[in-house]
Amino acid sequence: MLTLYGFDVSNYFNMIKLALDIKGVEYKTVTLYPNQTPEYLSKSPMGKVPALETEQGILTETNVILEYLDEAYPDTPLYPGNAFEKAKIKELVKMAELYLELPARRCHSEAFFGQKVDDLTKKEVKRALCKGIEGMARCAQFSPYLTGEQLTAADIVFLYSADLAAAVAGKLFAIDLLEMAPGAKQLMATLNQRQDVIKIAEDRKLANVEFKKYLSSFS
Repeated sequence: MLTLYGFDVSNYFNMIKLALDIKGVEYKTVTLYPNQTPEYLSKSPMGKVPALETEQGILTETNVILEYLDEAYPDTPLYPGNAFEKAKIKELVKMAELYLELPARRCHSEAFFGQKVDDLTKKEVKRALCKGIEGMARCAQFSPYLTGEQLTAADIVFLYSADLAAAVAGKLFAIDLLEMAPGAKQLMATLNQRQDVIKIAEDRKLANVEFKKYLSSFS
């Protein structure tokens, strides 16, 4: 059985959970926060989560894990289509991570934890998020999913990247980020109505209590 290391507040962890649930792959989870202990570094070289333990060994980096799952468990493909169509899905995965998730992460401390971020950083993040969502709008179809009629890995990564990016944009910049990509709001609504996504959201809400306790131990 696969073992998934991480914690339910992590959006990257939840990307993998949703992929596994969609594919119907049996797995167990081990709650673990990113750390630099020798024990965990032997599993995850950078001490990051998620990490997926397979019979052959352990894999890290979310996009790598998603692609592995699609090859190892081909039923209900998350990268369907020919070579070009698969590449378009990977392109959107990378865009969501590079231009929405990572810029927004620079302001998570203020948006979600009340720790002030300097004005220059916020200015850079605001510009990056607007540019990123506009780029996604030009590249994606939103009909109804990012690449057409079938849910793919791109939608999974977008769901757990755009939700946080939109929260940052709304709280810090009073911007409705999803409004800037026609179809994005409907896509998010469609995804959030799925029972597997609802269950993951419930798990995240419960786990957030312990996560806040964990964070407070460093203050």
